[in-house]
Amino acid sequence: MAFRGAVLALALAVLPAQAQASEALWALLKAGGQVVIMRHAATDSTAGDLDTMRVEDCTTQRNLSASGRAGARRIGDAFRERGITVDLVRSSVWCRCLDTATLAFGVVDPWLPLNSFFRNRDREPAQTRAVRELVSRYGGPGTLVLVTHQVNITALTGVYPGEGEMVILTPRGDGFTVAGRLVPSAVTPD
Repeated sequence: MAFRGAVLALALAVLPAQAQASEALWALLKAGGQVVIMRHAATDSTAGDLDTMRVEDCTTQRNLSASGRAGARRIGDAFRERGITVDLVRSSVWCRCLDTATLAFGVVDPWLPLNSFFRNRDREPAQTRAVRELVSRYGGPGTLVLVTHQVNITALTGVYPGEGEMVILTPRGDGFTVAGRLVPSAVTPD
């Protein structure tokens, strides 16, 4: 019984700390000059990308679920409600990324270096280098948002994000630091 009480007390202590960390990241974004690299919102886990997948044909891809579409809208709402200026949104041309970016932010610039290289790892070095250069030299004044895939984010940052998770990057001119992570529940509850 004492062990359960200690676990509950620890959990209650951690929750406010997580909320404070999330609010600190939102404040950092509001100040501008940051980069958000996010994994597309939640997808239909019962469907996969077909072996004959073509980026120009969404019917051959794993697409956003209803929950993912709603989650993408909530992300955009959270940015607007907090007064965060978004200067530019770039996205992988895969449908789940373009849909996430469009539902959240409206206008999106498709950018090939954000495309998944899951099936062709030979493309990873050049794509990651292009994204690293963009992130490193970004100077604001607002926030740059990049919508991409787990493999791309992991190659760039070492972080393995969940669907809809945002990794906040602080450009340093010759690189960047990972300022933190915002999970979908840190945006707004479902």
